Amino acid sequence: MGCSFSGLNALYDSTTGDVWINENRFKIVRQLGEGGFAYVFLVKEVINDTSDGGVSKKFKDPSHISDDGTYAMKKVLIQNNQQLQFVKEEIRISALFNHPNLLPLLDHAIIPVKGTPEQNWTHEAYLLFPVHLDGTLLDNAKIMKAKKESFSTSDVLQVFRQLCAGLKHMHNLEPPYAHNDVKPGNVLLTHRKGQLPPLAILMDFGSARPARKQIRSRPEALQLQEWASEHVSAPYRAPELWDCPSQADIDERTDVWSLGCTLYAIMYGVSPFEYALGESGGSLQLAVMNAQIKWPTNPKPSYPEALHQFVSWMLQPQPTVRPRIDDIIIHVDKLIQKFSV
Repeated sequence: MGCSFSGLNALYDSTTGDVWINENRFKIVRQLGEGGFAYVFLVKEVINDTSDGGVSKKFKDPSHISDDGTYAMKKVLIQNNQQLQFVKEEIRISALFNHPNLLPLLDHAIIPVKGTPEQNWTHEAYLLFPVHLDGTLLDNAKIMKAKKESFSTSDVLQVFRQLCAGLKHMHNLEPPYAHNDVKPGNVLLTHRKGQLPPLAILMDFGSARPARKQIRSRPEALQLQEWASEHVSAPYRAPELWDCPSQADIDERTDVWSLGCTLYAIMYGVSPFEYALGESGGSLQLAVMNAQIKWPTNPKPSYPEALHQFVSWMLQPQPTVRPRIDDIIIHVDKLIQKFSV
């Protein structure tokens, strides 16, 4: 699917408040979230006699079809050509992936819009996704903390295993791709009736890029650091993206660092380095660079020491000795077998 620029392809119907994405019409049910210049809505497809099967006829995978016609729609207000290219790249990269633990882009359109005195954007992008109303891992962690609940050891490992499967798909492409922003806020959870654990799906490929990059000068290193500061969340950012050497080979193991932080967060609700933000004179960057993991004292529940060792194994400051995703999957499968209930 290519980006479409026809003004008829995605627009609000001023009489009904509906949205058209290409030839398919959706009714906005409610807003789910927002951030920056992006808004996420719950939408329901409007089917009529002329709909020709609706949007589902475009889907390669029948599992993406919504039983009740509801989807999630991301609307992005684009202010300049740089942002336009950024959205186009997100669409291009999303189309590369096809895996049950990666959120699929179902349809999209980009349209030019006429500016008004109150409006400073030039285009609007509409991206359609399956909807997962149980929220993110971050949302669930906050709810569980309020209830003084935690994931069991088995569920921690099973949720983590699903994230590994999604990342393996990305890392095994040719060329390999890194997600670059693995964190609890980018993991959707869906609680399935009568099934444990919840389904975990990695989303948001706005920061995804080819994983392998050769750095051969100080300006190149500084450019990478600047990019990372804008696109990779600080508490989950690998050391080589904080302070990149002038001679370095960056690869997909930046995601492995973020994955280790996320495993810690599945257990304890936060990154292993966020404590530094609350300490007087504390430095998140120094805590990350030195891999100064702070483990909770007297946590409830108390997770096996094997899980702590697993996290530490992924959080190697030197990327050349950090494990790759295939090694992690072998290890987590052994842990699942050992701690399955």
